[in-house]
Amino acid sequence: MNDRKRQVILTAQKLFVEKGFAATSVQDILDEAKISKGTFYNYFSTKNECLMAIVNNGKDEITVRRQELLVGQKLSDKQIFIEQISIRQQVNRDRNLLPIFEALFHSGDSELRDFAQKHHLAELSWMTGRLVDIYGKKAKPYALDCAVLMFGMMQHTMHIKVISAADIVEVEALVAFTMRRIDTLMENMIATSDRLFQQEALLAFEKINSGNNITKTQLTEQLQNFQQCNENTLQPDEKQYFEFILEELVTPNPRPFLIETVTRSLREAFTGTDHAFEIRELALNIGEYVAQLKKGV
Repeated sequence: MNDRKRQVILTAQKLFVEKGFAATSVQDILDEAKISKGTFYNYFSTKNECLMAIVNNGKDEITVRRQELLVGQKLSDKQIFIEQISIRQQVNRDRNLLPIFEALFHSGDSELRDFAQKHHLAELSWMTGRLVDIYGKKAKPYALDCAVLMFGMMQHTMHIKVISAADIVEVEALVAFTMRRIDTLMENMIATSDRLFQQEALLAFEKINSGNNITKTQLTEQLQNFQQCNENTLQPDEKQYFEFILEELVTPNPRPFLIETVTRSLREAFTGTDHAFEIRELALNIGEYVAQLKKGV
């Protein structure tokens, strides 16, 4: 994502929060960002598309932070899962995305409604996969049921907190409490072979977050292109991170843990810089490739 597009997204988000999505026109965005109509439409074909880009931007940040939490950790660690779920609320709060989600759900626009549903289903799909990581293969037939129940419990509790203006509990404590309920539910469902969603539904959810496989060649080219374009401004430690990852990628047996560790350091080095978004996109692709390595794809 280039600087200009990022600036348009941030400007649009600011206006959507302040004025409301429906009350904000494309012209308002043009005036605030001081860009031409052609520049806006070079990035987005509609205002809806701009709103969706804001949501996807937050989703990418959540994905990268969740990947980083797993570096050197076991997939079955419940505390890591609790922290991963909590990150979603943290990012939404830190980036003031809650009003954006409100705009999505209450817009009445079929395109935005479908997008919001897909976003919701993607989170459920991710939770389903992680519950299998935690409880093992025996839990797979019941993972979607438990993901839906867990998501529902957390969402409804947060809703009650908002409408009652009550300081019920911190997000991580809420997630931990819900996780303990899922422990009991999962054990009982396995023991009784009781489930609502059948295999077809589970398979459909597995495909939602399957993503597009990225090849070693594609990833190497992306890293080399960034390195070459910014060769004169990269700091010595930043150059070392790029060189290490590139060298590791071409070895016969790349080491996922080392790639993940250095990628996290690389992202931290660029936090708050003009290249932070580009590095995050690289980190997402590296994370996707490492996941393929672990699965033996």
